[in-house]
Amino acid sequence: MKILTGNSNRPLAEAISAYLAAPLTNASVRRFSDMEVFVEIHENVRGEDVFIIQSTSFPANDNLMELLVTLDALKRASARRATAVIPYYGYARQDRKSGGRTPISAKLVANMITAAGADRVLTLDLHAGQIQGFFDIPTDNLYAAPVFVKDIKERYDGEELVMVSPDVGGVLRARAVARRLDADLAIIDKRRERAGVSEVMNIIGDVEGRRCILIDDIVDSAGTLCNAAEALMDRGAKSVAAYVSHGVFSGGAVARVTASPMEVMVTTDSILATEAVRVAKNIRQISIAPLIAEAIRRISEERSVSSLFS
Repeated sequence: MKILTGNSNRPLAEAISAYLAAPLTNASVRRFSDMEVFVEIHENVRGEDVFIIQSTSFPANDNLMELLVTLDALKRASARRATAVIPYYGYARQDRKSGGRTPISAKLVANMITAAGADRVLTLDLHAGQIQGFFDIPTDNLYAAPVFVKDIKERYDGEELVMVSPDVGGVLRARAVARRLDADLAIIDKRRERAGVSEVMNIIGDVEGRRCILIDDIVDSAGTLCNAAEALMDRGAKSVAAYVSHGVFSGGAVARVTASPMEVMVTTDSILATEAVRVAKNIRQISIAPLIAEAIRRISEERSVSSLFS
């Protein structure tokens, strides 16, 4: 087994490498003067089972291109199998036609990854589960829920908790965490007037005097989660926290979270934290390196990945 990494999230790749006691493969992923991506692998990978760790987060197009070029390099170097490990799958929110003459970019990206030479894909908390069907190669979608549950138990043991979905689309995700914690479930009913702007309309469930934990897959502008936190506090919640799989934090998201009534927002390290995220007083990262590393080990040894969550 060989582990390769691009430039998108090297600290996560190093943590995975340390967990597996497998050093990162010596490779160069660099740019020419016109910003073309160039990849050179400095070790023999012929006949090897290779895992490429690369999130397609900001800058999404550069990181995606690094992944594609690395896959092509491995294919031409006669690697036995190349697995694209994509902790954060960019373009996932473009999973359907949202209007006339619009693309389904999540499918396009899946096609490109397959055409570049990937034999299988390993990712975390896809925005929409059906994206697995966009690939014509085996695809494993891991869940951050066990990592969240462990952290919640350590910090809120004995508290009366309510897991809250910030919208109707995330109910299944929040319910999965609530079931593991034997906690109640609440749902935010919101109406989005335009892209990037949301308005909380109603709260379904009893939150008064209880600690509310928002569960979501992506925090981008953070408008939805901050509005939800304010609505929950207005409804009498004791406190509000949020657990989110992927911390995109675009624009003024960090300042918005810092100024919100949320006591803490917890994200995984699927996306490399910016300096603003690292110094924010109420944002904390937890590592998914052990989860991804264990999945990589099981794939390499041809063992079950789904049993990680049973």
